[in-house]
Amino acid sequence: MGTRRYLHLTEDGRAFAYCPPAGETMACSLAGYPGKAERMWGQYTVASGPEPLDNRPRMASANGDPQPTRFRDRRDAGRRLADRLLPLAAEDPVVVGLPRGGVPVAGEVAAALHAPLEILAVRKLGAPHNPEYGIGAIAEDGTRVFDAEALAVLGISGGVLDSIVDRETAELRRRVAAYRGDREAMELRSRVVVVVDDGVATGVTDTAALRAIRRRGPRRLVLAVPVCAPDSAARLRGEADEVVCLAEPPQLYGVGEWYRDFSQVSDQDVISVLGPPRNAAA
Repeated sequence: MGTRRYLHLTEDGRAFAYCPPAGETMACSLAGYPGKAERMWGQYTVASGPEPLDNRPRMASANGDPQPTRFRDRRDAGRRLADRLLPLAAEDPVVVGLPRGGVPVAGEVAAALHAPLEILAVRKLGAPHNPEYGIGAIAEDGTRVFDAEALAVLGISGGVLDSIVDRETAELRRRVAAYRGDREAMELRSRVVVVVDDGVATGVTDTAALRAIRRRGPRRLVLAVPVCAPDSAARLRGEADEVVCLAEPPQLYGVGEWYRDFSQVSDQDVISVLGPPRNAAA
């Protein structure tokens, strides 16, 4: 049987669509494919791509031999990540988790480093007919990052893009109110800041987060994640002073593949890590 090829439909690694041999097309929603491919709205021409089963999560052992591994859940990932970050404890860092999924990971890191825990709300901007496909991201301070190629391929006009930004901005405000309440955002100027997410696929939301925090004048800016796509890690090293990633698989089909339990994180889950928000009426 010839090599099978797949389309990756979601960033959580839970949905794959079987694609026909290279050069043929199939009707489907536009989605990011880690192999070489020609992207079109409504169909997808696959040029090349490996079997997902050949991309089982692996991490190099101390002697360089690959060892199968997966994180049990986000807290387990946070504890493993914290082991790599322990040298930063002496620098009095601030840990910033990216809601929602990054907060349980960040909570473990903050506890291990005896560091304060803050959040930065950031939202992916999804394509109009396929919200799972990111065309950009926006942070709570208004910092925006757009994928110019995706906007051009999809032909998204300024009016449509504005409506997407307005909708996600409203959700950002809701999350900030739910998680932080009336408390002022923590001062980050001249601090060592460790931004924590549960994984990086395209890296667009993490780019927006790093740029937003960079504007606040940290002395050193570190991005720490359990798993990251290598090309995204390379780009993010241009945004952060350092990127710490436990695993960079050659082909990352979805962050969720690296977790046994990648359940959705709720607002209440975030609040349980952060503690209740402070409200003026309280």
